[in-house]
Amino acid sequence: MSSSSSQPVATRVAKAGFLSALAAGLPSLCDAGFPQLVAVSGGADSVALLLGMVRLAPAGLVVAHADHGLRAESADDARFVTELAGGLGLRCLTRRLDVAASGGGEGLEGRARRQRYAFLAEAAHEVGARQVFTAHTADDQAETVLHRILRGTGLAGLAGMRHTRPLADGVALVRPLLRVRRADVHRFLAEVAQDWREDASNRDLARSRNLLRHEVLPRCVTGPYPAAAESIARLAAQAGAAADALASAAEHLLESHGRRQADGRVTLRTASLRRLHRHLLAELFAAIWRREGWPRHDMTAAHYRSLADRFADAAAGGSDLPGGVRVDITADDVSLQRAAGPV
Repeated sequence: MSSSSSQPVATRVAKAGFLSALAAGLPSLCDAGFPQLVAVSGGADSVALLLGMVRLAPAGLVVAHADHGLRAESADDARFVTELAGGLGLRCLTRRLDVAASGGGEGLEGRARRQRYAFLAEAAHEVGARQVFTAHTADDQAETVLHRILRGTGLAGLAGMRHTRPLADGVALVRPLLRVRRADVHRFLAEVAQDWREDASNRDLARSRNLLRHEVLPRCVTGPYPAAAESIARLAAQAGAAADALASAAEHLLESHGRRQADGRVTLRTASLRRLHRHLLAELFAAIWRREGWPRHDMTAAHYRSLADRFADAAAGGSDLPGGVRVDITADDVSLQRAAGPV
């Protein structure tokens, strides 16, 4: 009798449920013959993701582990992941990041995230992977959306983490567990008798995400909102679809009504677009920035809204925007052009 058939029925069903949910989140390119890079921190979610992918799509799996060097136990985490990968017969790429010593205006968590994704992109190029898999769950999604709501966000931010997004040239970041609850991850690991590493810093309630994870959401779930995480994740999916539809409409308008002149200017005819909803007009300007590749870091939603208002009101005049973009509005059209050279 095989080991799987000797398991209790409830255990087999629960394990199959986790694997089925994971399989639903895996894209078809997993079968395209390219290596697949799996980011494994050593925590429960990423360990479960790795074990699940070994069962579902074992060909060409490579493990990547980023050691942020922020805790005394981080070397043990790296050793755990390396041994786990070795036991599964998989190659493991590790890198010690110098997060604490890095400068810049971003916070420690922001630097860690940026360096981690840079490492994953480089590792993907090294092994020839077109996809990098991370283990963000439905609970992570709920925490992300709630965090953004409380901090302040727009429709695109309300969409939370996308299932798939570009990571680097030719490489996509994929989150196949976004519809899987963290409790299901833990049940799966218990069923396969696999341990994992715990990051003590994840219990620090001084960090906003940890406060949401350990205090706010659990009180909702055990109190009047038992489906809080699922409801927030569902809202994120709907917001993402709405944001995508809005962006698609704006790009269609830009294609139909925008003109790129020989001198690099982008022009829009005011009369043909002025009566559109101003939120759509703001998205139209955002689409121009995306298409032209103009710097967007300092362009806020308020900038795009202001442009939409001036455009709709045919408020004649010129102004300079972040990234060296000049806008000139007349009664008939609007013209935008980025200055040549460094700004």
